[in-house]
Parts: sequence; C-alpha cells; structure tokens
Amino acid sequence: MRISEISEKHHISQDTLRYYERIGLLPPVNRKRGGIRDYTEEDERWVEFVTCMRGAGLSIEALIEYVSLCQQGDKTSTERKALLVGQRDVLISKIEELKKTLARLEKKIDSYERVLLKKERSMGGFGEEIQDA
Repeated sequence: MRISEISEKHHISQDTLRYYERIGLLPPVNRKRGGIRDYTEEDERWVEFVTCMRGAGLSIEALIEYVSLCQQGDKTSTERKALLVGQRDVLISKIEELKKTLARLEKKIDSYERVLLKKERSMGGFGEEIQDA
C-alpha cells in the first residue's frame, strides 16, 4: 500500500508518517524500487497502534522504546509488558484529571446558564420559554 493510501486511511499526514519512521516510532517500512514505501498489513497495524497510542497521549519516547524492544524479539516481552503497564497507569491518571476538569467545566457552564436565565427573565418573560424547553 502506498504512503498516500495509509495517510488518507488513518488521517495522518505523509510527512508525519515519514517522521515517525525516521525517529523509530514506526519500524522501517518495506520499499519498492526507487525507495518508494510499500506498506504491508503489518506496517499498517503499526500505524494504527502508534496513532491510537499517540491519540491517547502516550509519549513519543515511550513508544520509540516499545518499538525498539519489539524489534529485539521475544526476549524483551517482560520489558514490553512493564512499559505498557506503566503507560496504562499514566493514562489512568490523565483520565482522572480529565474527569475533574470536566466536572469543573460543567459547574462553570451551569453557573453561566443560571445567570443568563436570570437575566432573560428580568428582560420580560423570555425565561419561561427556556425553562419550559
């Protein structure tokens, strides 16, 4: 599969794919004559994994280390699992922080809605329409 197809399918720019490969975030992609990238199903699975993990906020450094360990073979499976467990713990902490932030935003939005409703009522009956809605 060509880089343009992978780029379009996974909503990631071709430049980003090249960059990820260059820094070791993706394993080296097979090449055709002339150096044209030819993504295999396995390459595509790596793209899916990396974009998913990056979307969740995992660090580039942790993912580079993971890719490197994978390329070293089965002897690193314990290290890989430990790395993933550590990243899961970081992600759980981020989720908890996001939940707190969301709750704070909800309270702030509610306070604005109360102020706006009060203001609309004082303007002559518009508040009843909102309240009934």
